[in-house]
Amino acid sequence: MLLESLDVQNFRNIHGKLSFGKNLNIIFGENGQGKTNWLEAVYLLATTKSFKTQRLQEAVKFDEELAIIRGSVQVSAEIRHALQVALQGNTKTLTVNGKKETIHRYLGELHAVVFNSDELEIVRGTPDARRKFLDGGIVSIYPPFVQTLADYNRVIRQKNSLLQSAQESGFSVEKVAELLEPWNEQLIHLATRIYKARIRYVERLNETLEKKLFGREEIAIRYASSLEGKGDLSDYAALLTERLNLRVQAELASGHSLLGTHRDDLEINFDGHDLRKYGSSGQQRSALLILQLATLTVFYSQNKEYPLFLLDDIDAELDYKRIGQLLEFLSDKTQTLVTTSKESFLERFGTNAEIFTIENGALKT
Repeated sequence: MLLESLDVQNFRNIHGKLSFGKNLNIIFGENGQGKTNWLEAVYLLATTKSFKTQRLQEAVKFDEELAIIRGSVQVSAEIRHALQVALQGNTKTLTVNGKKETIHRYLGELHAVVFNSDELEIVRGTPDARRKFLDGGIVSIYPPFVQTLADYNRVIRQKNSLLQSAQESGFSVEKVAELLEPWNEQLIHLATRIYKARIRYVERLNETLEKKLFGREEIAIRYASSLEGKGDLSDYAALLTERLNLRVQAELASGHSLLGTHRDDLEINFDGHDLRKYGSSGQQRSALLILQLATLTVFYSQNKEYPLFLLDDIDAELDYKRIGQLLEFLSDKTQTLVTTSKESFLERFGTNAEIFTIENGALKT
């Protein structure tokens, strides 16, 4: 998997075309020139999502209606695929070789992992960020999982709406239990699939963690179900069924679904201590990179190729010693794209890299 080129029209402030090398690519320029926007465009082409906003219409250039991102991906020595993401209003259109594709089929074409300051929420933010990290990794190796997640979120929204209506209408617990039954049946089925997929993915991450890549501390992760201590997790579906039956009154009182995989978390520890509470900023950054490198390795074990690794403003997050260790680890493994505004970074790491100087959103010639 190799992104050979990227061609952009009306996406934020960037435009034109970049042709990438197969190893390290450095996107250089002063702040505000569009370096991160090029990374965002690559990430959007690969994942159909932005790492900067959930409202993709915000990424369309001001006073324009349509933004287009095109990429040429080398699948093998003989095969290349033309990918395109078109953004117009709230509509996102995906095509492969000129043919419109569903998100499930499109997501198998190209994958990318991004490291930036926002991604640090995975190690020091809310459980939701860690669940998204796990789910994104699972989707990367099994794209149909995205539909399981969408179906689960739909069921939770519908169930919450029902609970709020029942609360406002003063329904009895018995009536609510009857109304909830079909939604809970779907919830149990979908939550069980999600639980099992996350457990297996965490096992695979643990098998590949480079636990001491940046120092002496050892990193360990563990999936923490919200049902822990409530019964036998080896029969997750039966346990969730039992708990749902017991908690009808509590869910009615709160007006929200209180049980399911949307309440779970990922524990991340350094030398046995909770990284979120006790880890330094440096340890948190190192742990995030170790986790992301593990996702690259799991992806490789599944697909026999590595995803792209995107590192935004890396020298603001890591010292040069750790950057050197990281780039050495990535060498000849992944196609890596790095942004920087520092000439000292080019002097230190640019010898064997492709360098792109960005000015006013485009490649400086």
